[in-house]
Amino acid sequence: MFPRPLTPLAAPNGAESLGRALRRAPLGRARAGLGGPPLLLPSMLMFAVIVASSGLLLMIERGILAEMKPLPLHPPNREGAAWRRALPRPGGLSLEAGDSDLQVRQDVRNRTLRAVCGQPGMPRDPWDLPVGQRRTLLRHILVSDRYRFLYCYVPKVACSNWKRVLKVLAGVLDSVDVRLKMDHRNDLVFLADLRPEEIRYRLQHYFKFLFVRDPLERLLSAYRNKFGEIREYQQRYGAEIVRRYRAGAGPSPAGDDVTFPEFLRYLVDEDPERMNEHWMPVYHLCQPCAVHYDFVGSYERLEADANQVLEWVRAPPHVRFPARQAWYRPASPESLHYHLCSAPRALLQDVLPKYILDFSLFAYPLPNVTREACHQ
Repeated sequence: MFPRPLTPLAAPNGAESLGRALRRAPLGRARAGLGGPPLLLPSMLMFAVIVASSGLLLMIERGILAEMKPLPLHPPNREGAAWRRALPRPGGLSLEAGDSDLQVRQDVRNRTLRAVCGQPGMPRDPWDLPVGQRRTLLRHILVSDRYRFLYCYVPKVACSNWKRVLKVLAGVLDSVDVRLKMDHRNDLVFLADLRPEEIRYRLQHYFKFLFVRDPLERLLSAYRNKFGEIREYQQRYGAEIVRRYRAGAGPSPAGDDVTFPEFLRYLVDEDPERMNEHWMPVYHLCQPCAVHYDFVGSYERLEADANQVLEWVRAPPHVRFPARQAWYRPASPESLHYHLCSAPRALLQDVLPKYILDFSLFAYPLPNVTREACHQ
């Protein structure tokens, strides 16, 4: 299901919701971590306006949907610049005529992107970014010159499957169903591999897209996978987290039993710009204000959105997005609700500002962890 527009959360019996607590935060900049540089955020006042206006936008847009025509299934001839004008705006979808609610929500996301990215101080171009941020961005954008598209990969949002698709399109793999351990570097081209003039050309002329996911659901997925299954992450990150945040842990913990609250405490103290890519905010990975993406797909509509992209870039008919494996169990809303309600509320209030741009830019709702909601 496509994510709902961002809406304020009511707090029963006078209890303060996380949404209200965030809206009370100081305007401008939020703490980026212990000793780290401040994280540039859009005005929290503007964020509150966007939150409050989402429902109104829904009602307004319903009145004009009948006049809107669905976008063409394929971009027109690419020989001229005209094909780009027919592409969807960021977050736009080619929808069935009856899917009006989804079309409205997509338009709300588009308006949110424009409103937040239009704030003073937000980057307009990759070369507006500091060197470190630009390096992170260019290392996360994959290039297909044959099909003229750029894909910004976000870990824990089906990026391994997208890399598999790119390798099939490049002729490196015969099929997306080939059972091989994914090599995340070889046989892939990144924007960082190219010269500045080559980068600028592709950013201007290629179809650009990324896929996003509920920020906290993505964090939970990373936590379960990296600390529950991957020994390298347990040793490199888990052991350090336990040493920092668990009393009496000893000098050499295994790091294979990190709790979710301990992971959240670690995130509070981390500078978002220096985080591991699996829990770095999407904003820092893909810089959606500096790069004008033609399409923002959703993990909630992964297969439909992915196959729509493949049609737009004119991929061969036999190339399809891989189906989810039967054994895979993604983080469910119920599991996320349990973990969030089990964590201290003050800790969540400290974590959320790190990801507030991901919530606001992509119109994901803030979590409802009021006492009433957590005891249902």
